[in-house]
Amino acid sequence: MEISSPGRICLFGEHQDYLGLPVIAMAISLRAKLRGEKRSDNQIFIHKPDVNETENFSLDDLTYAKSRDYFKSGIVVCKNEGLTFSHGFECEITSDIPIRGGTSSSSAIAVSWIHFLSQMADEPANWDQIKIGELAYRSEVAEFNEPGGMMDQYTTAMGHLIYLQSEPDITIRSLNPNLEAFVLGDSCESKDTMSILSRCRDSRLALIQKLKINNPNSTIHSLDESADLSDLSTDEIKLYKGTMKNRDLIKMALPELEQDEPNDKLIGQLFSDHHYVLRDVLQVSTPKIEKMMGAALNAGALGGKINGSGGGGCMFAYAPDNPEKVAEAIEKVGGKSYIVQIDEGTIVL
Repeated sequence: MEISSPGRICLFGEHQDYLGLPVIAMAISLRAKLRGEKRSDNQIFIHKPDVNETENFSLDDLTYAKSRDYFKSGIVVCKNEGLTFSHGFECEITSDIPIRGGTSSSSAIAVSWIHFLSQMADEPANWDQIKIGELAYRSEVAEFNEPGGMMDQYTTAMGHLIYLQSEPDITIRSLNPNLEAFVLGDSCESKDTMSILSRCRDSRLALIQKLKINNPNSTIHSLDESADLSDLSTDEIKLYKGTMKNRDLIKMALPELEQDEPNDKLIGQLFSDHHYVLRDVLQVSTPKIEKMMGAALNAGALGGKINGSGGGGCMFAYAPDNPEKVAEAIEKVGGKSYIVQIDEGTIVL
């Protein structure tokens, strides 16, 4: 059995989904592959040649041995859905997706693992891509009480371009605009994803709670320029306005991306507007990311933004007319570049 799942970039809504705000995300043509077969015993072997590691455990002991024990949690989540496993597996995982770059390399593997388990259980499950995304989210985030949202798992599972709204209920819409090439730039800088997510999430959750004192009938979805900010410090007001601007950028982008032929220049500008908030308010960019972004724009990209939690990792530029030139410019300032397009979700090969 061989499963393939894509990485993803977040077009709009970065650092917003865990606040209950919507996002627009896109699966990209860099993918993870999981190949596996049943063993005669109850052992699980996960070979990871890209990082020269092998993970091994027994089906008889699914106690988590580390904070992000995702292969065990995937089995636990599937068993909670009624699947049974009488045999272990021998698997190999390879990936084209930058590792720890904010492009969901982890979620692509988690989605592939859930998809694989659904097919290799004693009684295979015919789960659709939405269900696979939901269970991958549980295995990565809910099982370990981590601070991320559900964008990564649903985008990687479903593929293409999706609008994901998590409140009041989970709503997912597929969008089908004719978007051309993107250039993904990897800064090759390591980053502390959990620390950045916690900082950006916790500070704004506390801010939202504080706002409720003077705005008891408002929510993060309805707060506007009339909100009473009198109890907020200067830094808190800046954080509030940045969060609201990113919330409203997605409202501007969605109607454009619902069209078959969106305005490329407008989309590019909205990417950059989003980036400026992430850089100046949430402070998740780096000097190298900024150098790569400047090189991409000078080479003709229409806009771009940091991708993922930030603090390193990747950025992307929208370059419908000259992706090769933009990719070369990113390389010249020390980044690693990939020309990517919209791609399909998790599949059995």
